[in-house]
Amino acid sequence: MTLRDNTIRGYGAACYLLSRSALLYGIGFAGNIAVPRSIDHAVAGPLDKAVVVNLLLLGQFALQQRLAADSVFRRSWTRFMAQSIERSTHVLFASLMLLLLYWQWRTLPTVVWDVLSPAGRLGLHVLFWLGWAIVVIGAISITHFNRFDLRSLYSTWREKLYGESRVGSRLLYRLTRHPIALGFIIAFWAKPVMTAGQLLFAVAATGYIVVVVRQEERDSRLQSALTTTVIAELSRTVFPALRQATVFPRPSVNGSPWAGNRVGNDRLGA
Repeated sequence: MTLRDNTIRGYGAACYLLSRSALLYGIGFAGNIAVPRSIDHAVAGPLDKAVVVNLLLLGQFALQQRLAADSVFRRSWTRFMAQSIERSTHVLFASLMLLLLYWQWRTLPTVVWDVLSPAGRLGLHVLFWLGWAIVVIGAISITHFNRFDLRSLYSTWREKLYGESRVGSRLLYRLTRHPIALGFIIAFWAKPVMTAGQLLFAVAATGYIVVVVRQEERDSRLQSALTTTVIAELSRTVFPALRQATVFPRPSVNGSPWAGNRVGNDRLGA
């Protein structure tokens, strides 16, 4: 293994750890739990300026993710960025955008709803942690280590965890096509006390997730249609025996339509 290979793997590992740290901080940020700055304990300011700043912070993260998913931008980007570190650099920028959002978020303390029932509050707290559990289980999928070329580095001492994460991921994707998206939505909305700041964050994040999911579904349908067309053409020309074949969409890693995509789960902070 050359020095260059070690440097690339070290860079990938650092970016991966930063992204997981940003995700873990996001749990405290969304739930006002054990972090110095959170949605309801952040920078104070006038209402109008707070709304504008928060929307800009959310927008810059969404814009960075959309650019990273754009094929034209990626082709231009790879002219200046080596392919071996492209993925890691994308995750680095996404993590920095999240950290900037955590740091500069403005508090909007007006209470929208407050659940007074003890049973209701307990149920929402359980849903909050269930949502984040779904996100974390999906985020530690083995596919992340494959993308960062870290599998060979960690396979020995994390062999058992690899097997467990694969089973967990398969189970999640049997229950829903987009478990990470579902987990985020549950966590963002399961709040016993919903402030205006939390509501703004939840609405904006949910809207972004819906856009991402619809784009992924559209890409999956287009890919399936292209595969069907190619096989149908081959069946008429080269391989007549394929005429009776039933065509299914190309399966992806762990059954996830996002796992095989270059942006995939990390578009959502995973």
